[in-house]
Amino acid sequence: MVRASQATTFSASAYFDDRGPHGTAQPITERVNPHSRPIVSYFFPKGVGEFHYGERHPMKPHRLTLTNALVMGYGLDKQIHHIYNPRPATQVELEMYHDHDYVEFLSRVTPNNQNEMRHLIDTFNCVEDCPIFAEMYDFCRMYAGASLAGARKLCSGTCDTAINWSGGLHHAKRGEASGFCYVNDIVLAILELLRYHPRVLYIDIDIHHGDGVELAFYHSNRVMTVSFHKYTGEFFPGTGKVDDNGANLGKHFCLNVPLQDGIDDEMYLTVFKTVIEDTVTAFRPTAIVLQCGADSLGCDRLGAFNLSIAAHGECVNFV
Repeated sequence: MVRASQATTFSASAYFDDRGPHGTAQPITERVNPHSRPIVSYFFPKGVGEFHYGERHPMKPHRLTLTNALVMGYGLDKQIHHIYNPRPATQVELEMYHDHDYVEFLSRVTPNNQNEMRHLIDTFNCVEDCPIFAEMYDFCRMYAGASLAGARKLCSGTCDTAINWSGGLHHAKRGEASGFCYVNDIVLAILELLRYHPRVLYIDIDIHHGDGVELAFYHSNRVMTVSFHKYTGEFFPGTGKVDDNGANLGKHFCLNVPLQDGIDDEMYLTVFKTVIEDTVTAFRPTAIVLQCGADSLGCDRLGAFNLSIAAHGECVNFV
């Protein structure tokens, strides 16, 4: 989910609309009224829930279809101003961040030719938790395209909040897959936001450290990354120590909040609200990107936190 700051950006600044396939900025006169009800845009790529990582794999894209059905079934779509079936990202757009050779590999590898491409599969870390599955590249293009479309709507000033349930794959690196993630749609969306926004705040409430996003902006003072995650030194991905806080221009623009097993609603919300309130006050972001990983909920098979759905939702509401 990405959100633009009304007070610092959309109430007084020119907006941009995307022209052409890659979003060339052009000033337009439309403005969002900062005192009106927030305008929400919802992005759900048709067919994004039809992919399959593998029978025993914990990543289940079909849950995206179920989530979308719940949104419609509960009538939440009535609270949404615009619903979009966004186009897939192009190879050129994916290469705004990812290495050309890596994207080429993703576009070519299939379950049928993976034996012949074994050396590249190992090189690009598409092993174990990042398996090769049917139409994998199409899946990546779909969820990345949705995040890019959301970022462009925010930059155009035609919405205040953009939602992409299929996005948030925060572990992918510039030239390799990691932790179920092949393309880092979050980094692509933030890069798009940076075309217009001077400062972007990234917040991650997945139980795993948002290492891919942190790494991408570790040397930048225009993106502040804040990750709330389990940290033991061994729990995947093994990064996110409290004293990892950026480098060079990005020094102190990276904030890690390592947490222990069993943290409950009250403690998590106290930490979350205190950290985010102070961060927003100091950094003054003009756009916020929120990764809402649900494995921080209690009883998740990959995690060990004890959060309720209500507390998870309160974090989103607070932002």
